[in-house]
Amino acid sequence: MNIANLASQFDVDGFVFSVEPIGNGFVNDTYLAIYRTFFSEERVVIQRINTNVFKQPAHIMENMHKVTEHIHTILKKEYPESDRIWQIPKIIPAKDGKDYYIDEQGRYWRAITHIASAQSYDKIQNPSHAYEVGAVLGHFHHAIADMDGTGLYDTLPGFHVTPHYLRELDRVLGTEEGQEHLKSSKVAMNVLKFIEDRREWCSVLENAKDRGELKCRVIHGDPRASNIMIDNATGKGTCIIDLDTVKPGLIHYDIGDCFRSCCNPLGEGAREISKVNFDLDLCAALVDGYKSQAKDTLTEADRHYLYDGIRLIAFELSLRFFTDFLAGDVYFKVHEEGQNLLRSRVQMQECRCIEASEAAIRRILGKM
Repeated sequence: MNIANLASQFDVDGFVFSVEPIGNGFVNDTYLAIYRTFFSEERVVIQRINTNVFKQPAHIMENMHKVTEHIHTILKKEYPESDRIWQIPKIIPAKDGKDYYIDEQGRYWRAITHIASAQSYDKIQNPSHAYEVGAVLGHFHHAIADMDGTGLYDTLPGFHVTPHYLRELDRVLGTEEGQEHLKSSKVAMNVLKFIEDRREWCSVLENAKDRGELKCRVIHGDPRASNIMIDNATGKGTCIIDLDTVKPGLIHYDIGDCFRSCCNPLGEGAREISKVNFDLDLCAALVDGYKSQAKDTLTEADRHYLYDGIRLIAFELSLRFFTDFLAGDVYFKVHEEGQNLLRSRVQMQECRCIEASEAAIRRILGKM
């Protein structure tokens, strides 16, 4: 089945006019489908769920359904006193009524509404943009603060549990392929040393959770700048997208990943490692935006571990990219040989910058 025929399997008025690839995500294949009637046009996002990563795609869609329904209810209730029209994508069912469509090859596809007149950016443009990204994440956390996370599936067991990724690294290092890739580059050996030097520390959040200091709640799981939509007309944030990783977890994973991804002006695809940095002005703008919308979402214990979350997620992503490089690039999409090793080095450098600026970052985070 070609992609246009596949798009016709969803319950959208009109005829499929065009389907074109969009985005540059690491995991799912994403398309923009345009449907036309004799008097209107509708744009819909069509995605193939990567079942190599998400083993239970139906669970992903059930989580997405519950979370978006909950947030839509909150948005309608708060709209009269809001400073903007907040949005969240809505699932478009297949013609058989399910939240997804399975093609003849057993692949899972979904359709969601397209957030119109808005765009996302791979990198933070300026402090004002950082403020809006922080505001969107803060509002998302506020909107789901009263949602019971026990009703959601853990669609990616071990996701953002850093000790889990260390165990995976150890497994890959025990393979012939892993050793071959490791020994192929002195740079790879340096990355491994960076990881080993922090092995004992990386359980900091999980240990706090086990002691009862931190509690699991509903999180987004991947709140990078590229998943935050900015309204073209107002310049204000309007919604967060890419809800595959919504699940129960520690809020520090969201805050850490957002700050980690947004405070490196060169972005995850930087090629000049020495220029990678953690921008304190962008960090401060993110904090101001977040606290403008999050209200009383964070506890004192949450605040105590905010710096650890930012440092940890930069470390964790370096670890994950590095492990995937050793394993032969089986998880993250690559477009050239060694790309995952380069990505790992970018995150390694950012983690080092975070460590070097610890005192300043803690002062900024004290305002949240």
